[in-house]
Amino acid sequence: MRARITYFALAAVLVVYFVLVGSRGVLLIRQGTVVTVVFGASVLVLPAIGAWFLWQTTRFARSANRLAAELEAQGGLPVDELVRTPGGRIDRDSADAVFARRRAEAEETPDDWRVWFRLAVAYHDARDTPRARKAMQRAIALHDGKPVRTA
Repeated sequence: MRARITYFALAAVLVVYFVLVGSRGVLLIRQGTVVTVVFGASVLVLPAIGAWFLWQTTRFARSANRLAAELEAQGGLPVDELVRTPGGRIDRDSADAVFARRRAEAEETPDDWRVWFRLAVAYHDARDTPRARKAMQRAIALHDGKPVRTA
């Protein structure tokens, strides 16, 4: 719940920032000189890119949460079997062992979104965020019946 509150607070701050930057861009364009119009148009690109990124991130998080809820209802969420240090951090060897099992499952049944969801969690636990995101994107695509990109 804490992560969700933080996400929405940061998203709200970003939206306010986009509005402020966008209004400055519009003011520059209204000045009417060649330099201010070009600069104002350039400034408007920043909030547009930021809004697109925020939308994509929000859509991804909602889809991942939808899959997690469905997997939980089926009783298929991965069990937290990781060894932790006294400080609460995940032991790297433990995460690697779980990851190896999850990767083997994904190789055996590459068309099952549940396996890719669990692999994404294992990647995340192993602190490999880019691959975790790609595995989760694949799980979402498989679940939704969309074509899966292979890279």
